[in-house]
Amino acid sequence: MGKSRAWLFEQIRRDRRADASVSGRALAKRYGVSRRTVRDALAMPVPPERKKPPPRASVLTPVAAEIDAMLRSDIEAPRKQKHTIDRIKTRLAVEYDFDLASYSTIRDYVRERRPQLVLEAKEGRRHLEGMVPQQKRPGEEAEVDFADVWVDLAGQRTKCVMFTLRMSYSGKAVHRVYAGASQEAFLEGHLEAFGVLGAVPSRHIRYDNLRPAVKQVCFGRNRHESTRWVSFRSWFGVTPFYCTPGEEGAHEKGGVEHEGGRFRRKYLVPPPQVDSLAELNATLAEIDEAEDTRHVQGRPTSIGFDFAAEREHMNPLPADGYDCGQDLTPTVHRNGRITVRQSYYSVPARFIGMQVRVSLRANEVLVFDGRTVVARHPRLTRRYTYHDILDHYLEVLLVKPGAFAGAAALAQAREEGTFTSAHEALWAAARTAHGEREGTRALIEVLLLHRQLPAAAVVAGIETVLRAKSCSAELVAIEARKAMESDSDGRPGIATGPGPLDADEPAAEEDALPPAPGGEEGGQVISLLTRRTLPSDRRPPPSVSKYDRLLKRTSTAKESKEGTA
Repeated sequence: MGKSRAWLFEQIRRDRRADASVSGRALAKRYGVSRRTVRDALAMPVPPERKKPPPRASVLTPVAAEIDAMLRSDIEAPRKQKHTIDRIKTRLAVEYDFDLASYSTIRDYVRERRPQLVLEAKEGRRHLEGMVPQQKRPGEEAEVDFADVWVDLAGQRTKCVMFTLRMSYSGKAVHRVYAGASQEAFLEGHLEAFGVLGAVPSRHIRYDNLRPAVKQVCFGRNRHESTRWVSFRSWFGVTPFYCTPGEEGAHEKGGVEHEGGRFRRKYLVPPPQVDSLAELNATLAEIDEAEDTRHVQGRPTSIGFDFAAEREHMNPLPADGYDCGQDLTPTVHRNGRITVRQSYYSVPARFIGMQVRVSLRANEVLVFDGRTVVARHPRLTRRYTYHDILDHYLEVLLVKPGAFAGAAALAQAREEGTFTSAHEALWAAARTAHGEREGTRALIEVLLLHRQLPAAAVVAGIETVLRAKSCSAELVAIEARKAMESDSDGRPGIATGPGPLDADEPAAEEDALPPAPGGEEGGQVISLLTRRTLPSDRRPPPSVSKYDRLLKRTSTAKESKEGTA
């Protein structure tokens, strides 16, 4: 590494102090420099700055004014109709007969000159880049924003959005996760937040120009708002404050921007593993409540303490609730599905060809028959995806059992875990005993039991019947009810031994099956069909002579009345 010029000067001056008789020629020879450098070092300890060469004239000097004029016109031009480097080069060649500069030379000049011209245009009316601290008054303002989050939902990593509403004064925040940034999620997030806060900000709430609320951004702060959002904020008395579009507007609601990132880093890393978004939101509600003890930096009091004082200055909630779901009336297709927002959901097969009422919500889709919910699905966010429920197709599958094995609803039930290994074992045993068609029908009859009995009781009944080497749907129903009675009475376990077997009434041949796959040897269980066959009654029929006497007595009474008359 070479020595610096300051070190060289220091060495020359040190040698002269050590030996005043040493000449400048000797010092120059010793350090390999000129005698002029030695004279400069002895004259002053700090090396003089090197003289900069005069700037070389740019090849663009003759047309610099013309390029500046083009760049100044771009300041007021539409965003997508500004000069590119190619366009400037072409105009210089055509209009000014100048083609001496290369593309890179013009590019470097424009890169340096364009920001200077923008600053010159704003001179006198531009503001300095910086932040002005704000003092918020209690209960007046809040801020709302969406933030992207990833969730391991039912074992699959899914991108969702987190709705955040933060009170500007106290820092009290409410967080909820939804499947997508839909208008239903936007409204339900407000509804959840207002329910937690117990009141509404009295002045306004700050927003980005979110699509669920804003249809079109106009000049200044004016916006064309969506109809449902206008009705919602009118219901709750919410006054919106829309921030400036783009990155500059994010600084107008910096509190919620920071809050979304802080909460995501602290509580959603690594991505939470949940079975449903309802489960996740229940956890977030507990976290929000625990956050009341947190202190915002620089404040001596907690968030919960400040919010308790802030709530008194907020507006009360309306007496009546608000339904955030959007009502739709799709027609059920022949495949038992309805189309909602380019996604497909199954409904019970009895509604095929009919119109049903659908309530589209943030995280679920509800299908109604009158006022009764006949189908409930998680909301899908990707187009052309589907969600089927196996129970909706059981009536059709009883007629077409051959379609059961390849049904999309069956594959989804296996994936979601509702079609368990016990169902698989029962299906295999039934097909072995009765064949493919009738065995599948026997399984479908068992699946129909889920409409009346809890799933755990039906599975327990299946396991008991398989251990008894049977596959009767009637026996599964009996054992499932026995399991329910055992649970309600607090009795442990379910009887797995031999069922009550009458010596005079042997078990039906259809129940004498080989051991269930993976099962154990067990006793036989009497089929419900056997119970229906009553033993023959050999007693003589009862006598009706007493009734004959009653009829004779009535005739005699009538004759006596007629004689008296």
